[in-house]
Amino acid sequence: MDIKRVLASAPRKHALGPECRMLTPWGEALDPGAVRPEHPHPQFARENFTMLNGWWDYCIVPVGACPTVHPPAHVDGRILVPFSPEALLSGVGRTLQPDELLWYVRRVLRPRLREGERCLLHFEAADFACACCVNGQVVGTHEGAYLPFTFDITEALNPSGDGPSAALDAGDRAEMVVAVAVRDPSDEGTQLRGKQRLERGGIWYSAQSGLWQPVWMEVVPARRIERLALHPDGVTGRLVADVDVRGDGGLVRLYVSDGAGAQVGSVAVPAEAGAAVSEPAAGEEPVRRVRLVLDIPAVRRWSPDDPRLYDLSFRYGSDVVRSYTAFRTAEVKADEHGVARFFLNGEPLLLRGVLDQGYWSDGLMTAPADEALAFDIQAMKDAGFNMLRKHLKVEADRWYYHCDRLGMLVWQDMVSGGGAYGSWETSFKPTLWRGSWGAFDDRVPDHQEKLGAGDERYRRQWRHGCRATVEYLRNHPSVVCWVLFNEGWGQFDAELAAEAVHRLDPTRPIDAVSGWYDQHCGDFLSVHNYFRALKVYPDDGALRGYAAERGCRAFALSEFGGATFRVEGHCAFAGSYGYDSFKDAAAWRSAVRGMLAEAEALADDGLAAFVYTQLSDVEEEVNGILTYDRRVNKLKEDGHGRCGGEN
Repeated sequence: MDIKRVLASAPRKHALGPECRMLTPWGEALDPGAVRPEHPHPQFARENFTMLNGWWDYCIVPVGACPTVHPPAHVDGRILVPFSPEALLSGVGRTLQPDELLWYVRRVLRPRLREGERCLLHFEAADFACACCVNGQVVGTHEGAYLPFTFDITEALNPSGDGPSAALDAGDRAEMVVAVAVRDPSDEGTQLRGKQRLERGGIWYSAQSGLWQPVWMEVVPARRIERLALHPDGVTGRLVADVDVRGDGGLVRLYVSDGAGAQVGSVAVPAEAGAAVSEPAAGEEPVRRVRLVLDIPAVRRWSPDDPRLYDLSFRYGSDVVRSYTAFRTAEVKADEHGVARFFLNGEPLLLRGVLDQGYWSDGLMTAPADEALAFDIQAMKDAGFNMLRKHLKVEADRWYYHCDRLGMLVWQDMVSGGGAYGSWETSFKPTLWRGSWGAFDDRVPDHQEKLGAGDERYRRQWRHGCRATVEYLRNHPSVVCWVLFNEGWGQFDAELAAEAVHRLDPTRPIDAVSGWYDQHCGDFLSVHNYFRALKVYPDDGALRGYAAERGCRAFALSEFGGATFRVEGHCAFAGSYGYDSFKDAAAWRSAVRGMLAEAEALADDGLAAFVYTQLSDVEEEVNGILTYDRRVNKLKEDGHGRCGGEN
């Protein structure tokens, strides 16, 4: 073990000093009238939609200051949605405190509805708990910071003519008023929050709040498609599509085209053939699940070298939903020599990954533009990586779309949460004593408490969030692994969690415990190694769950590296945090390439995957391949290392 590096990287409390507020190239060119205008869901897209990104009025008040659900009469200013108030691009520059409410208010042109049509208001993410009012009527509430949600606002489109809604709407009867109140306890609560902390520093980043992903609206027909669950078989070329439709009558149709636009198949099934999903509420049309099955001739399998996507068009009545899919297999199994490896499309593949936090200097967790999402992926592909580990965050859906079309594999983390993490249990002890990893049983309540998982409400929320994340992202071919727990943060019952996810989605491997405190379950023995010589560790101990049935797990070096190099003028703070420090760009590049080569050479010893830390600098951390503002690629040797996004 390199004790010097361990001591140098020990978490420490210190003043960060003044922050250098840096714009990315996309933030610098941002048009407030056209912020993130693309459809948020290429796998479930109708032609007509209205983006509500842009300037909203906002105010921040103490919790309890508003005796009703209506926003205060005053405003503090304007906020640029979808950027959180803590982000530079929001125009606010203010941290929402746990005892405060953040109100958003905007006048929106009221849509015209035909008979039976409904108006849906979509939020891609709001951190953490929110309530939404339209014309003074509460249309819905939501808890959870990282996944999309939708409110049907149809009944609230016409004000009653009295009360607060009438006063708000009196100026123009063609307008409606949308108001959203958000509260976020940040790390003073136990909810899922990822890397956010009110007191940022080191590996912990700025707490964020409010609407931090796009807001949009669409008008949909009464008889419509509600949900798609796609099951492409990469072995047989058969596509099974489970389609939830609302309203009885007519055929559910599917048309499939190849990447060049040529139709390769179609199928139609009567909606009445589907089974009822749930009992409809009063006044609602019933929802049925219809299964469509189609064999695609001479199917081309998706891979990083050939990311072939098939375009899908679903039709039901007047409703048309565009989507896409791909055919591939992903699994862990023993190779011809009995060594467990990751297989893509039946062939062993070494996963060469990089850790992706998904933070930008001007938008924080919110990418300043769709092009910024694609830029990160392409930059890492150009650098020789074939996998990104999306770390403790669910990204905007378009990021996964870009991974799908560009051919970048994804290891998807579940978002962490729970109580305060003790540095001894989650950092110092496992770093200094590798023998402590196997002596920690996360089924024991006392151990759960030490890892911040003692709150049953948190555990219920984690289970719900885990399941919802799998269901939300499972249609994306790029996602090839679910990562459940990281470094013990909020860890509990990893074996039960792995079994539940495996039942829900048996088509992808699972990294149940990334870092340490392995529970002998899932598909990987997954180790973080920043301070020891890189090696493949034996998978000691009796396997549990479905791993025991298979009889093996693959070895993953799921974090390593972290070498730091400051590019002056492109750093958020005067101080730096990381696991090594280089003052010379050439020396840093040599060290990073040496570490990557050392990891890749371990494939002969049974290494199945590695994840280098990390894609970009983030706040005080300057261990990225890209600078925080995405203007410099440190691996490039052109004298300046400028990124393609540089203006």
